[in-house]
Amino acid sequence: MAINLFKKQEEEKKEVVKTDSKKAATKTSKVEFEKNSEAWKILKFPHITEKAAALADENFYVFQVFPQSNKVEIKKAVENEYKVNVVDVKIVNIPRKKIQRGKISGFKNGYKKAFIRLKPGQKIDIIAK
Repeated sequence: MAINLFKKQEEEKKEVVKTDSKKAATKTSKVEFEKNSEAWKILKFPHITEKAAALADENFYVFQVFPQSNKVEIKKAVENEYKVNVVDVKIVNIPRKKIQRGKISGFKNGYKKAFIRLKPGQKIDIIAK
């Protein structure tokens, strides 16, 4: 009889631990989502080139972003940071490239680039940011 009571106590402890871990998991996931919504953790910097300047005339803006970011996060980050309405986000992964200087060879780092299209009539002043 004492063995059965002991088993019940162990089962109750396991259930408490399971419920605590579920609560902890939901709390951490909410905290992580709030942290990822901050623009500085998603957008690295604007990608300023001749092509990007030409695309800015057509209402497209180019940003380098962190590799783990996705389209939804990028859209929210740009809307919050620059106070504009984003219509479309396109992402391009630029692969690393092999470079060689004499006998020494290595790789140039790759990166992730996002093309953002705004509503007509809206602008982003990239130089001011």
